[in-house]
Amino acid sequence: MTETVKQAKVVFQPSGRRGTFPVGTPLLDAARSLGVYVESVCGGRGICGRCQISISEGTFAKENLTSAAENLEGATEAETRYATLRKLPADRRLSCQAKILGDLVIDVPTDAQTNRQVVRKRAEARNIEADSPISLVSVSIAEPDMETPRGDIDRLREALIAETGIADLTIDPVLLPRVQTILRKGNWQVTAAIHEDRGVLPTLVALWPGEKPAVYGLAVDIGSTTIAAHLCNLQNGRTVSSAGTSNPQIRFGEDLMSRVSYVQMNPSKLPDLTKAVRDAINALIGKLVGDVGAERTDVLDATFVGNPVMHHLFLGIDPVELGGAPFALAASDAMVLNARDLDLELNPGARVYMLPCIAGHVGADAAAATLAESPYKLDEITLLVDVGTNAEIVLGNRNRLLAASSPTGPAFEGAEISSGQRAAPGAIERIRIDKETLEPRFKVIGVDEWSDEEGFAEKVDTVGVTGICGSGIIEAVAEMYLAGLITEDGVIDGSMAERTSRVKSTGRTFSYLIADDGVEISILQTDIRAIQLAKGALYAGVKLLQDKLGTYDLDRIRLAGAFGSYIDPKYAMILGLIPDCPLEGVSGVGNAAGTGARMALLNSGYRREIEQTVRDIEKIETALEPKFQEHFVNAMALPNKVDQFPHLRAAVELPVRKEADAGSDAAGGERRRRRRRG
Repeated sequence: MTETVKQAKVVFQPSGRRGTFPVGTPLLDAARSLGVYVESVCGGRGICGRCQISISEGTFAKENLTSAAENLEGATEAETRYATLRKLPADRRLSCQAKILGDLVIDVPTDAQTNRQVVRKRAEARNIEADSPISLVSVSIAEPDMETPRGDIDRLREALIAETGIADLTIDPVLLPRVQTILRKGNWQVTAAIHEDRGVLPTLVALWPGEKPAVYGLAVDIGSTTIAAHLCNLQNGRTVSSAGTSNPQIRFGEDLMSRVSYVQMNPSKLPDLTKAVRDAINALIGKLVGDVGAERTDVLDATFVGNPVMHHLFLGIDPVELGGAPFALAASDAMVLNARDLDLELNPGARVYMLPCIAGHVGADAAAATLAESPYKLDEITLLVDVGTNAEIVLGNRNRLLAASSPTGPAFEGAEISSGQRAAPGAIERIRIDKETLEPRFKVIGVDEWSDEEGFAEKVDTVGVTGICGSGIIEAVAEMYLAGLITEDGVIDGSMAERTSRVKSTGRTFSYLIADDGVEISILQTDIRAIQLAKGALYAGVKLLQDKLGTYDLDRIRLAGAFGSYIDPKYAMILGLIPDCPLEGVSGVGNAAGTGARMALLNSGYRREIEQTVRDIEKIETALEPKFQEHFVNAMALPNKVDQFPHLRAAVELPVRKEADAGSDAAGGERRRRRRRG
């Protein structure tokens, strides 16, 4: 009798690739079999140290596994030798030496990632008038006098009041031990930084001897997948440097609810999630100030935006209440905080402005994007969508503005897709399918040429073809629909196997092969279902807002966020991700949340503007709306079961409606699964 080999589930982050492996499999082999790039140049002998990984411990409800350090075999002699000679960090292992003993969530550290995620959150061009809450004031004060025994700090405060007229000026206690030294170093001439913002007392927050030519501010967009930071000159409003990085919280869960669940299952780990994101931000700060030859102490103000879960985790607030109705926020209004209380490595007196959150799942990032696009100032009906693991939707114009969120999940970022990955070199990001031959051609990140162009074969060797990212999966499904490979209901048509060998039977369903060069990349029926579920949720959320607004005619659609900027609006509409609209009215607006964060950083007036706008926005909770399910079911079809999309049909020839063969395994399997789910 053959003994069954015990299997273990392994999830690699931040790529999100996962698989099941026999116990005893070397971790490096598991990574390579999934197309996860872990560098190793010593042939697995444990001497180069480039294949380092760390284990994310805890219970991961979404993955249905518990990851623990003991689920990796103990260190080998080679690993112990390397750790002794090269000082391997205590939380790291060498994946070439470590063998799988049980379920694991593995983090490939940023410094060990060669083919790392592409962070597409640049600073969008925007002329922002500078009116910062931070002002620089140069003053001279009299030297101490035996005849007038007034303290140095008191005389400094009096000189600043005389210069600025701010009668209620206070001094940040962090400055008290340093004032006398600074005054004498500057020969009684100093530059003071005063922070003035509504709701807080005007405060002297920093002091320098002599003249101080420039100080800076930081605008940060904390996304669930990526973090983007922008360094701005507070005097002239210019963005002097921008940088981005992966959000290291990914190792605790790919999407927002996974992280909420992780904290719920592992309450003691909340500080770890907070520390991870703050450490990543501090690393970005170091890069940004280094780019312009400044010091961390030159940064005096900062604004932060993020969805509610990211907002809470950054502040160290338990997000568990956001995991279920009534989705209660611990804090939603704008806040001014001390940067030092958040462990941010800035000037000790630096301040942080947290933009307001709109609702339980419509965060400060949506508020910032709304500020950047300002639909509340326009006559045109505008739909603003930030497509992420949780889509945030704002709809309306100057007369009325509504907001909601929809739980799209991580499918648009490559997770839950069989060959999916996040945007990184080697990921397919564009695809076209010939309607006659049904042959695909594609473009991968890191190579300028398409797969059928001269030079592609040589250049692709540097990055490989490792998977398909969000924009690629959108185009793949839409192109399969246009080519007749899938029906309106999203079922891969098995009869197309007669026309192309790329359509293959996979049990009761079919798949479509895109590439098979090292790593096989196919679109499975389960992939299409994942995309349908995600786009159906987003579209249903939009329809609910249209119901409430009382109009279904859109003048403008703006797709915010990195993903929104890289998907082709035409394919987004073919898929039914967004409603019908004149195609020329649809565009990506880049990192609108980051733009709004910069606006609030540089101009106090924008802070008041978005605070008032958030108070005025009507919040709609999709989970409580009875029509959500009806809209969702209709939105599962391509592009939609009931909506006609006249603008799209005028621009693109959509296939004649093609139902799956009622007797086919694919259709029958789907019906059986639907009955089981019901």
